Amino acid sequence: MKKIKMGMIGGGTGAFIGDAHRRAARICNDYELVGGVFSSNPERNRESAAKEGIEPGRCYDSVDAMIAGELARPEDERIRIVSIVTPNLLHYPQAKAFLSNGFHLVCEKPMTMTVEEAVELEQLVEKTGLTFALAHTYTGYPMVRQMRELIAKGILGTIQRIDAQYYQGWINAIIHGAESRITGVWRLDPKNAGVSSCMGDIGVHAFNLIEYTTGLEIKEVLSDLNPVKEDIELDLDGTVLLRFNNKLKGVIRASQVCGGLENDIVISVYGSKASLRWEQENPNYLYMFSDTEPVRVYKPAHAYNEKMAEEGHTMPAGHPEGIYDALANIYRGAAKSIRGEEFTPGEFPTVYEGVRGMKFIHAVVSSNAKGNIWTEI
Repeated sequence: MKKIKMGMIGGGTGAFIGDAHRRAARICNDYELVGGVFSSNPERNRESAAKEGIEPGRCYDSVDAMIAGELARPEDERIRIVSIVTPNLLHYPQAKAFLSNGFHLVCEKPMTMTVEEAVELEQLVEKTGLTFALAHTYTGYPMVRQMRELIAKGILGTIQRIDAQYYQGWINAIIHGAESRITGVWRLDPKNAGVSSCMGDIGVHAFNLIEYTTGLEIKEVLSDLNPVKEDIELDLDGTVLLRFNNKLKGVIRASQVCGGLENDIVISVYGSKASLRWEQENPNYLYMFSDTEPVRVYKPAHAYNEKMAEEGHTMPAGHPEGIYDALANIYRGAAKSIRGEEFTPGEFPTVYEGVRGMKFIHAVVSSNAKGNIWTEI
């Protein structure tokens, strides 16, 4: 099958997230990276393009130049999908420009800076009928998808509590180091990151995992956020109480200042009959706990798994899969949508999840600012 021509905005040499997207696109084998704007620095842009084997004529200086250049090409030679892996501030204007000119998108999260921008993109996607995949990468793990399917089958009974955490420690070296490092990190700058650092960057992943796996929507939040140091404007740590309805509660804990921790994501869904737990640093294991039987462990590449979970693994049983494979599953789902093939809801997060994420982030910040009060999403 002919590969889908892909472009990229941002993600030049040395950028982790850009490299992750390129690897994922190669793993799923549905795309060919043929052009883009890889950096705002002209020299780095050209060097990055050359490293990826991009012809000079498709290494563009700007988004506008890329759109004009691609639309001038015959339709069957054009880039069809663009990956946006730039800082948060640029997601909305870049996504709007490409959608308005007929390009499908994969976009990093958070999708926009404001709820209003997110809703506008949602309306634009509905109007154009284009594919919009949001890079909530953890939904691509086979055992997260297995968790979703098992919960949908009612195996847990009545869900009675939901907890999710996302702990990192990477920012300690920055905020406790030289002053110049604080001002030089875009994730700590509201103009580039938005209204939140911790909750906007990683807490929203925990939020998304909860809604993705359970099929439930959080109705209200009560948050307590912490910038840790007086000279930092945005939150670096926080706890969010959740209300789904009168009988179901939960909590999200997220932090970027947990010394020594790396990417400690855990989601637990507790039911009246059984409970499920998944940990991102051990992604091939999904644990089910019950009062009536021993602990059950689900793993990829086994016939007992549900269909979407089994379609998501790329390696034989016992071979570890990781973050690139998870992101590749999202790219694979987007490719099915672009080609008009049948796909299962949940194979890739959509613009709707982007809107939900922005509503969560802003509700959390508002709750904290108003004195830790319950706030509707």
